[in-house]
Parts: sequence; structure tokens; C-alpha cells
Amino acid sequence: MSTIHGVTKLGQATAKRQVFSPLEVYWDAFQKWRKRERLRTELYRLSERELTDIGLTPGDIDYVTSNRSRRDVTTARHSTRWHGAIVLMLLCTCSLVFASEAKAQCTARDGLQNQLRLKKTSSPIMPQVLVRSAVDVPVWKKVTIGTFSNSFALRNALHAVGCGTGGLAGEILARPAFTLSATKADLELYTVSAAELGFQTQTASLGQIYARAKQLGFGLAAAEIAPHLRLQYLDQPIGEFLIIGMEPIKTWEGEPVILTVGNGGAGLILIGQDGRAGAEISVASRFVFLRSHRGAPVEAARVHH
Repeated sequence: MSTIHGVTKLGQATAKRQVFSPLEVYWDAFQKWRKRERLRTELYRLSERELTDIGLTPGDIDYVTSNRSRRDVTTARHSTRWHGAIVLMLLCTCSLVFASEAKAQCTARDGLQNQLRLKKTSSPIMPQVLVRSAVDVPVWKKVTIGTFSNSFALRNALHAVGCGTGGLAGEILARPAFTLSATKADLELYTVSAAELGFQTQTASLGQIYARAKQLGFGLAAAEIAPHLRLQYLDQPIGEFLIIGMEPIKTWEGEPVILTVGNGGAGLILIGQDGRAGAEISVASRFVFLRSHRGAPVEAARVHH
């Protein structure tokens, strides 16, 4: 009887332990995310030769450190070669990770300090003024490109300052279609919402927004502007998300993605979103464009990269 009673109690205790509170679930998910980000940071610090030594390439990093299926990069090329190396690397470099976090400039705390220094504590309310021509829109910000020799160095710079890079964005930065300018240049950027472009509905398709922007004299930006802007826009107000008006780049699985620079309150981030022409976008969303060479309303402006 006592044995049966003991087993019953054990079963009850086990059943109770399996009931997690929402806080425990969120905390566990957060801890797992932190571990993946630490691993991603350390892997991005390795040179291409060091990555090759453990059976990886720069394009594999986001697959290795994400929860998504890694069959595309693991089944045939490296089944277990790199597992031991990664575990050892994590155990040996934890102190380096915490040291790098101390130097971060994209964390929520540092972002808030930058905003307070410039007396910018929230996203400014932009007047919804109908834009009739790109020449009527003032320059919003200048961004410098051509300062990195390759995308690997660019990704390292993002991680070095603690800027969060979403899985889709990280994958796009590692794609061959993502290229960098070899010449240093300062580019003038312009921001405008879809509503200011003349859309009066709640949403508009990405293709419609691009077509209207081009008609008004705006030009699409090269994808590299997104990470450069992220690095150079450290005082971005909380709650602001800027969609980069760019040609979408496809993921390894063929999904078209465009990039967004944002500050959701937990730190400065670079993320990817649906880049299909039919993707519905809120007309309140703000885009970052260049100005076309003509700089005036045109029926169709072609932008070459």
C-alpha cells in the first residue's frame, strides 16, 4: 500500500511540474534566444578559414544558430564535425561574449541614452502631407557606404555593437545577391509614408507603393543601405520602424525579403519582412528611399544598382 501511495504521489508531483506558468515559458524561450545569439556572435567573429576548419561557411551561421531545419546545410556536408567544436567554443569564450556586450551601442540602454542626449525619447509624429514630387521632400539623413570590404566584415560590425539581426535579415546579408559598394560615398535618404504617397486605404501592396514612389521621382535603395543605416542610426527613437525601399532578395528557400531598421524598445534591430509585390503594407508605414536622377514625377523610373 505504501509503495502504491508513493508512486501515486510521484506521479502527481511530476504532473504538477509539467504545468509551466506563462512567465516560465517566456523566460525559457528568452534564455534559449540568448544562447543562440551568443553562439551567433562568436561564429561571426571567426574568419572564413576558421569557419572552414569547423565545417561551416558564413552562410551557414544563421541556420546553425536558429531553430529552423538545417537539412540544407548539414545532411550531406557535415553531420557532426562541427558540433563538438561549437560546444567547446561556447565553453571557452563566454567571457569574451560578456566583454563584447559591455561595448555594445545598440542595446536598449545605450539607445535610450543616445535619445536622451539628443532629446529624442519617442518616435516623432510626422505630419501626413501629400507628396506631389520627390523634390519637395527634404533630405532626412545621409548614410555612408563603401566602408566594408565584404559582407562578412559588415555582419561582424553589427554584432560588435550589439545590434540585433533577425534570422531573415542575417540570411539576406549572407546571400550572394547581397553586394557592397567598393567606393565610399555619402547617400542622401528620404523618408515618406505610403499615406503621403497618396494611398487612402488602410493598406497597399508593396508593388503599388514602389510604383507610386517611382512616379513621384523616388528611387529604390541598394540593400546594403539597410545595415549601414542600422550602424549609423544609433539614436533611432523607440517605436520607429523604417522599411528600406529596395529590390527584394530571396532567402535560401526562395522567399523574397526586404529589410527594416527598427527600435521596438528592447534595442536597435535589423529585421527582414515579406518582400513579395503583393504583400500588404499599412499605409502608416514609413519607407526609406533615394531620389531618382530626374528627381521629378515620372511615369516609370528605372533604378539600376
